[in-house]
Formats: sequence, structure tokens, C-alpha cells
Amino acid sequence: MTPEQLRKILGDVEGGKLSADDALDRVKHLPFDDLGFARVDHHRQLRLGFPEVIFGEGKTPEQITAIAERLRDAGQNVLVTRISPEGAAIVQRKIPGIQHDPVARTATLTVEEPHPETHGRILLIAAGTTDLPVAEEAARTLEAFGQPHDRLYDVGVSGLHRLMANKEKLTAASVLIVVAGMEGALPSVVGGLVDRPVIGVPTSVGYGASFGGLAALLGMLNSCAAGVVVVNIDNGFGAAVAASMINRK
Repeated sequence: MTPEQLRKILGDVEGGKLSADDALDRVKHLPFDDLGFARVDHHRQLRLGFPEVIFGEGKTPEQITAIAERLRDAGQNVLVTRISPEGAAIVQRKIPGIQHDPVARTATLTVEEPHPETHGRILLIAAGTTDLPVAEEAARTLEAFGQPHDRLYDVGVSGLHRLMANKEKLTAASVLIVVAGMEGALPSVVGGLVDRPVIGVPTSVGYGASFGGLAALLGMLNSCAAGVVVVNIDNGFGAAVAASMINRK
């Protein structure tokens, strides 16, 4: 349930348009629905500003569907991350209108368009094309939260002129999410060019000594650019949530 939905219910009760019993019926599933295998948190949007998000990895399509249906029926938007193409196909057959993005590995259903007040636009930067699944996971998350954003892809440090050709985009952004694998140097470069928050996202892209993204993670954590913060390996979703919190008024 969104704050706007709750305010409307309370306003209807105050104005005599809705009885107390009817209002109670509408909110009786707060704060959560117990499905046996999961407890769907309907209070999350009231507390944090965004609804519960379904982490699809490790869940069956039937479990994802059941949780998504409860969120939808409660008037909340649905975002599923790390969903397989096979799982998405099953969920799509059961929930009309849900959209699957195979690159981002997400499934989304918009019940009500979010319109948060924001400070500006978030800029998503990806070092290389192989980083796009993580970057697009962040992009789909920003879209689900109604956050205005732009993309700047394939501008890694092996060709730094590509990044510098877009300096106006860098300086215009209110928050920057920088996704990179290999040695993870790109957030440090960006952090030295802007006076806005930079969120580094290390990816598991790279050869053997990258240790599945550990080299990029440690490189970002040891950034010489002050103010660069880092999320976990391949965690585009977490970076988008943090950027959304920073960017909203």
C-alpha cells in the first residue's frame, strides 16, 4: 500500500464516504500476508518509499507468481529481479501484463505509475557491454521506482576519451551509478570528475585473476576518489535503491 492510497482511505473515513469497517477490510492484510512459504511485506512502501521486491533466484515460478499476485492485488507495483527466462515465461502466462527483460533478468508490472519528487536525474554508467546485465538491472529498478535517469554505456578506462566526450552528462547528474568489472577503475575516474555521490558496482566480469568480481570490489573499496561508495558484486538493484533514496526529496 502506498502512502497516497492510505491517505485516501483515511480521508474517505473522515469525510463519511467510507465506513470504519470497510476501511478495516481494505487494510486488514497490513502489515503482511502470510503465504506459508513467504510473508509479503505490504508496509514496506509506507516505511521505505518503495514496495517489496521479489528476488527471483532460488524461487519457483509458482512462488514468484503467488507473491506478485498479492503485491498486485494490494495496489503495489511488482519488480522481480534475477528471474530466469523459463521462469519468466511461466509467470507471464499467469499474470497478464507483466513484462520480462531478458538482459536485466527482471520482470515488472506497473499497477500505478510512481511520481516521486526528485532532486534531478540519475546517470547510469557502464564500463563495457558485458556489464550491461547488471547496469540494466539497476535501470529497471529505477524505472520501477519512477526515478528519472539516463544511460552512458561502454565508456570504460581502456578508452577514456569516450567518457570525457560526455562530461556534460556527468556534471549534470544528481547521482551516478558506475558499473565496472575487470580491475574496477571506472568509479575512481568518475569520482574525480564530479561533485555528486558516486555509487560503484563491481561486476563479476573478467579473467581468472578477477576472482569473480573480487578484484573489482577491492579496487573500488580502495578508490583514491573521496566519496565513492560501493555495493556488492553484481548488485545493480542495491545500487539503484541507494541512488533512489539519495535522489528523492
